[in-house]
Amino acid sequence: MKILLFLAKGFETMEFSVFVDIFGWARNDYGYPIDVETVGFSKTVNSTFNILVIVDKIIDEIDINDYDALAIPGGFEEFGFYDEAYNEEFLSLIRKFDEQNKIIATICVGALPLGKSGILKNRNATTYHLKDGYRQKELQKFGVNVINQPIVIDDNVITSYCPQTAPEVAFTLLAKLTSKEKMNIVKKAMGYSL
Repeated sequence: MKILLFLAKGFETMEFSVFVDIFGWARNDYGYPIDVETVGFSKTVNSTFNILVIVDKIIDEIDINDYDALAIPGGFEEFGFYDEAYNEEFLSLIRKFDEQNKIIATICVGALPLGKSGILKNRNATTYHLKDGYRQKELQKFGVNVINQPIVIDDNVITSYCPQTAPEVAFTLLAKLTSKEKMNIVKKAMGYSL
């Protein structure tokens, strides 16, 4: 199995790293055969706090048939997150994952490109909830039924409302790709209470 981890310019490092760590533990310590492959619009992607990450592939090289899930960390507007997160090539990739009912997991404002792509129309989702819920209002404009909860699952889509939810989103994705029992083994090994 393989997860495509999309890094838009200005992505938030904490929201990116949970997928690498949790699935790294699952693969390394427990032999769960799930790889994480990073992708961006360029080979080097600058995060919100100026951490440069060299991705495995650029978006033009992606064949969605090679992947079982798509993971999208959020990012900061002032660092250019929406320049790439709202790019039509990425929105098309999101639509293709959804058309094949593949799992899409987002953290915080990583849900907004899903909304813009149209896949969340008339579906339940959430996004960043603080500062008067301005990002949730933005998501609602895409025809989304916004639920103000930490994590919202609607069929194949997992959304969450802030960086604090990042580990739980990755654990939820792990459970969907393996089982709740296998996820709990990794969760316990990493020191998270069950």
